[in-house]
Amino acid sequence: MCGICCVVALSGQSTVYDHFNEDLHCLLRRRGPDSSQQLIKTVCEPSYECLFSGHVLHLRGQMTPQPLEDVNNNVFLWNGEVFNGVHVGDSENDTEVMFHHLGLCSSEADILSLFSSLRGPWSFIYYQASGHSLWFGRDYFGRRSLLWQFSNVNDNVFCLSSVSVNSESCNQCQEVPASGIFKMDLKDCATTQSLSLTLFPWKYNCTEKTEEEIFIDVLGQISKDLPNHITVRMNESKMCLSAPVTPLNRTISEASVEHASTDSSDSSCTVSIQTLEGYLAEERKKILVHQFIDVLDEAVRKRVLLLFRGEDQGTREVEGVCPRKARVAVLFSGGVDSMVIAALADRHVPLEEPIDLLNVAFMTKEPTKRTGATKSCVSQEMQLNLHHGQENHKDLNAEIGDDLSRFDVPDRITGRAGLKELEALNPSRTWNFVEINVTLKELKEMRQQFIHNLIYPLDTVLDDSIGCAIWFASRGQGFINKKGEMKPYKSPAKVVLTGIGADEQLAGYSRHRVCFKKCGPEGLNKELEMELGRISSRNLGRDDRIIGDHGKEARFPFMDEDVVSFLNSLPISEKADLTLPRGIGEKLILRLGAKELGLTAASILPKRAVQFGSRIAKLESNNEKAYHTCSRLKLLQ
Repeated sequence: MCGICCVVALSGQSTVYDHFNEDLHCLLRRRGPDSSQQLIKTVCEPSYECLFSGHVLHLRGQMTPQPLEDVNNNVFLWNGEVFNGVHVGDSENDTEVMFHHLGLCSSEADILSLFSSLRGPWSFIYYQASGHSLWFGRDYFGRRSLLWQFSNVNDNVFCLSSVSVNSESCNQCQEVPASGIFKMDLKDCATTQSLSLTLFPWKYNCTEKTEEEIFIDVLGQISKDLPNHITVRMNESKMCLSAPVTPLNRTISEASVEHASTDSSDSSCTVSIQTLEGYLAEERKKILVHQFIDVLDEAVRKRVLLLFRGEDQGTREVEGVCPRKARVAVLFSGGVDSMVIAALADRHVPLEEPIDLLNVAFMTKEPTKRTGATKSCVSQEMQLNLHHGQENHKDLNAEIGDDLSRFDVPDRITGRAGLKELEALNPSRTWNFVEINVTLKELKEMRQQFIHNLIYPLDTVLDDSIGCAIWFASRGQGFINKKGEMKPYKSPAKVVLTGIGADEQLAGYSRHRVCFKKCGPEGLNKELEMELGRISSRNLGRDDRIIGDHGKEARFPFMDEDVVSFLNSLPISEKADLTLPRGIGEKLILRLGAKELGLTAASILPKRAVQFGSRIAKLESNNEKAYHTCSRLKLLQ
């Protein structure tokens, strides 16, 4: 994982350093703490200048500083992981492998074929010296952040970066749309003193529109958010990248339609393990569930094993000589998404290596009363014999004294219950349940110092709540239980697994129930298609910036191309049944998978969004709507 940046100046009025300041450099270095380099390319005829800045988090193969430059003066910046499609040997670094393959490309079609073949998250910047071309883009789902920023009409400066500074003195930056790969002809732009981009879009397989209509729609979506003096056009040959996933199955059975007309989610139907067992008694359903477990298991395997496990770069400690440290962490609420990911990671992470379970809680305004959602969580724990006493926390924070019940938020309670299940599943594993407790004072300080820059250019109350929760969780700084005492702990794991994508594909949100009730299965299908289509701009770029700020890499098993293709191949009725109550109907196939993995308690826990489970949504204001612009993200002068 890396922080990458490129600044292009097309006129003598501005230099690349006018748009590459120390604040941006600092943000990029936080993403890539293991190596930082810069390279300047100055071309006299036509006249332009490019600054390339690369900051590397070393995760696989040999340490490979960026930017890379070859004998032909091509330059490459890469922020990604090749999990499949292009062979990367165990001792190889995927940045070098990708640069080598790009050097072999003799045409635009070759470049498109290369990126179409990739499986895994990526964003990249590639300067092709012979054609004065700058290529850049993000993967199909936008799992790696890349932002663009355009100067005013007269300056003709263009900036690409993994992260940006939220500054009133700078022009607005935006996320590069995950609509395809872009190419900038620097010779043409320098000659005309204008900024023009050429798009090579993803070819969307499932659509009733003609190719021409698709191109018009994509260009329209991109252009509407750009300054008027920036031109985006389709490539003249109408060449496309091949989408890496299968089309969404829109099949709806008559039984599903009839079933949808009777909403039993509000009926007396109770949430129970027996309901899941009834589904699993059907042989066809059980086979389908195991197919899903297998494809998700492979996605997790790649994400926990494609990771450097040798000499520790920071301490120079050699594995096998010193006690093992955790290399993999899970953003962990105890809910079904994070429980399944943790259980599957346990299959592949070396047994002697701990797995860190990162559980975040924001201090409530007063001691937690076990009512509502919290009461329900506790009730469920007791039913499943998972409830256990309060650990002995000591010397946490002078601000809260001994009153740690103020951190007994719903996600903390279900997290502890989930820990017990995982310990029962594999008692030989060291499971580090990291209790990350955040006070209002620290929240405000870290938001002003770091987080507001990382959420930018997003700006809603929802982005603030989720972004802050993920930032503190992925930092991994909290307490773990050591022989009955709570000891300070900072997770050393460089890879952080997260369950994003499960709700979007398996109808996990409450809005999906509303849609299903109003529009039935057809409406729900359209909603889920829309969810996946916007996940790059709504979730993944933000989460990559947030987690990357700690020198860690976010990995998204539910967004693996094979997982998405498998789920897309199923009719909606196989994935979710929203006529069933919460805790069963949403993400039904995942709950059945959890039950088969031995995760009994987690399999019937209702969905609870992180902003509510961690209680950050209740910490500062109770009168906001999720879609409101968040005043707390504005700069404090």
